[in-house]
Amino acid sequence: MTQAEIAYRETLEETQEQEQLILKELPQVYYIARRIYDRLPQHVPFEDLVHAGVIGLIEAIRSYDSKKSVPLRAFAKFRIRGAILDSLRELDWGSRPLRRQGRRIEEAIATLSTKLGRQPEEEEIAAQLDITIAELHETAVRLDGLVLIGQEVNSGYDRSEKQDLIETAPSREEGPDDLCFRQEIRDQLAQAIETLSEKEQMVISLYYKEELTMKEIAAVLQLAESRVSQIHALAIPKLRAALRKGAFDEKNAQPI
Repeated sequence: MTQAEIAYRETLEETQEQEQLILKELPQVYYIARRIYDRLPQHVPFEDLVHAGVIGLIEAIRSYDSKKSVPLRAFAKFRIRGAILDSLRELDWGSRPLRRQGRRIEEAIATLSTKLGRQPEEEEIAAQLDITIAELHETAVRLDGLVLIGQEVNSGYDRSEKQDLIETAPSREEGPDDLCFRQEIRDQLAQAIETLSEKEQMVISLYYKEELTMKEIAAVLQLAESRVSQIHALAIPKLRAALRKGAFDEKNAQPI
């Protein structure tokens, strides 16, 4: 057998092995796509999420390094979910007026948190914006459809760079700087979450860590699903305001 024939057979065997792995992990694509779909506005097609997830799975299989400490299933999960979220980020769901309203809410929260020394209550935010509680809830829930992932925070080394906590699977190749960077991101987010009320923290934890849907969270907390959506919708801009405040305080901190 010639070298060319050996190389062709090895390539063929590798392709067949990859196809088997893809088929084996395909149910995970549907599961992740369904979980994300249940947390999105109704106009997003489920099939589009599956398509993006399959692409992510294929890329994961092709790039997976078995020498790393991360199992294939876990590695594929990150890539599948990341590919789906990337496809969603390419969509522009919000009009300019709606986005302006979102910025106004965030600015009001930032102003009040600085003034009060704590996260503002819903009534205080509405009063600052000179709108009713119902109007605040309606706008916040509409804006919540634009928020695809709550784990996106500023990089510790470059405040203009965004780091997605989805991509935090450690590997043996990571050095001390990489591990320190990941820990800094987690610390930033943990500190921001601690500024929220107990109920807001619970919703954030159940939604992002436990990956429950709004309906499931409502059952756990014995609240109406619409109320859970309102809590989540206002917790996100509060988190962003807390993260920005933390970055500002760190930037302006004077050395001892």
